[in-house]
Amino acid sequence: MRVFVTGASGFVGSAIVRELIEAGHSVLGLARSDASAASVAAAGADVHRASLEDPEGIAEGARTCDGVIHTAFNHDFSKFKQNCETDRTVIETLGSALAGSDRPLIITSGTGLLASGQLSSSRLATEADTPATASTSIPRVASEEAAASVAARRVAVSLVRLPPSVHGDGDHGFVPLLIGIAREKGISAYPGDGRNLWPSVHRLDAARLFRLALEKGTAGARYHAVAEEGVPLRDIAEVIGRQLGVPVAAKPPEDAADHFGWFAHFAALHNPTSSAWTREKLGWQPEQPDLITDLDRPGYFAS
Repeated sequence: MRVFVTGASGFVGSAIVRELIEAGHSVLGLARSDASAASVAAAGADVHRASLEDPEGIAEGARTCDGVIHTAFNHDFSKFKQNCETDRTVIETLGSALAGSDRPLIITSGTGLLASGQLSSSRLATEADTPATASTSIPRVASEEAAASVAARRVAVSLVRLPPSVHGDGDHGFVPLLIGIAREKGISAYPGDGRNLWPSVHRLDAARLFRLALEKGTAGARYHAVAEEGVPLRDIAEVIGRQLGVPVAAKPPEDAADHFGWFAHFAALHNPTSSAWTREKLGWQPEQPDLITDLDRPGYFAS
């Protein structure tokens, strides 16, 4: 199968490219810069030069392939809503290019959209759950709204939801942000009593799930790339404190915003999530180290 991968040089996308090629597929990787193009080519994929703001370029890449995996997303939180709406447009563009065929479109969402926010709740979010609110309240829901829109046009679209922590070499996500705050403030903090839970997955396990969703998935399905159902924030903070040699302490809600800044909402996220249905349907079994084991390595803390 020839697969068009957006975000092909990114943290998750590059692992997907490797996974697909090792499984015998050929890959056309989206690249918007010379550096990205070089990275995609070095991985053994063909390069398609375009950007997320280039609908025709995106559509052309999709039309020439047997399936699409869409992982590209601009993580500049200073224009988060705009970036979410761009993702909506990209998904609709990909859907239009694939309409009238049975070629699969796999898009990326997040388990955080299912977070209850209630520490008293022990219920695990499942693949059957949908976001409780619209993109007017949580902009990132735009991606799932777009998936529903293109599905209504008989596009074979499915979702892979990633957890708050996708870890591994090259991680530049939420855990490195916590490390940066701890290094800056001289204290590794956690909100409240630190019992709020982040699900997690290693990037290589996530990449394998994307491949399985492409090869074996069902149109309209939602899959959870979750290896660990929930890691307490306190456990993460303790590893960070030990590795940086700084104190570990709780931050009460009234002080969390001052300490964590714009990241306070994510630091307090309570998102216990199941992947039982995903594992059953796709035969997916995570094999890589868990988050705490992976985090407790000097490489995560290289300055």
